[in-house]
Amino acid sequence: MKIQMLDLSQQYLTIRKDVLSKLDEVMSSSQFILGSHVKQVENDIAKMSKTKHGIGVGNGSDAIHIALQAAGIGEGDEVLTTSFTFFATAGAIVRANAKPIFIDIDPVTYNIDPTKLEAAITGKTKAIIPVHLYGQMADMDLIMEIAKKYNLHVIEDAAQAIGSTYKGKQVGEMSSAATYSFFPTKNLGAYGDGGMVVSNNDELAEQARVIRVHGSKPKYHHHVLGYNSRLDEMQAAILTVKLPHLSTWTGNRRVAAAYYTEKLNAAVNDHVVTPVEVDGNYHAFHQYTLRVEKRDELKEFLKEQGIATMIYYPIPLHLQPVFKDLGYKEGDLPETEKAAKEALSLPMFPELKREQQDYVIQKIVEFYS
Repeated sequence: MKIQMLDLSQQYLTIRKDVLSKLDEVMSSSQFILGSHVKQVENDIAKMSKTKHGIGVGNGSDAIHIALQAAGIGEGDEVLTTSFTFFATAGAIVRANAKPIFIDIDPVTYNIDPTKLEAAITGKTKAIIPVHLYGQMADMDLIMEIAKKYNLHVIEDAAQAIGSTYKGKQVGEMSSAATYSFFPTKNLGAYGDGGMVVSNNDELAEQARVIRVHGSKPKYHHHVLGYNSRLDEMQAAILTVKLPHLSTWTGNRRVAAAYYTEKLNAAVNDHVVTPVEVDGNYHAFHQYTLRVEKRDELKEFLKEQGIATMIYYPIPLHLQPVFKDLGYKEGDLPETEKAAKEALSLPMFPELKREQQDYVIQKIVEFYS
């Protein structure tokens, strides 16, 4: 049996007719830039996020950068964030001419540990970027409490967490802004790049709209240095087809995750630590990530059995060569570094079949027997 990490072809077959119809609608309208479908998906995702504003941009990385710039983060400012995430988070901070300050993670959720935030705050600290890793939101109550105490912006990196909730609150509902990615592998993925900033902050949202079109308002009048970063009309049209299915797809992910957890806990709990959904959280399971013994050996064994797995993220950001000038060294963030050596993600997508999961579980049990 061959099992991919993600099989987008199965999903496409279920929506193919609607997708092609929408694309024909765009082509026939000849409205390709910031058209009606962009406006629709901006409104729909803002409404889902319980925010007043949705600003479609070129990709998830630009969404973080634009949100930072729109919040006034720039030269000499410090932004607290996690080292256990994809490069885009810290990359956007540096592109905004600010400095990332890396905070260790909570070993249970893999998210930023808010109990370590205050010790890192200085007079230069202007924002916190929690990353809702693997589809579970960080501890937003404590993060927001600290942010309010020190008058800091909170910009949520929700690239992996669309559809997740925290104590009934939506991504973006509590913070200055939140950012989404619509990269094809995301839970709500386009068929190319795309991203969005959502916010309840009128001024930040207006700045983000201006920044995404070269800093121009009105046209040919440039008051800030902006970028050409707009959500493509065709990608937006695809997202309007897919968004109504997101809740069902997320539910399917959660069912698959629960099955993995039940079976693996029963069979190999001495060797494997399954994901924990914190009380009050609704985990979207963008990834199903284990902590495992002999991680690299298990990964190679599963590959030989036709099972794809992924390591997110083998080299934490604070140890990346590009950030060497920040002065971090191995041992500075012990929980982050431990997770980087133990984390392994299993196949996870809404169409994952029970027999496929049984095969994956069987082979993991076989490896540890």
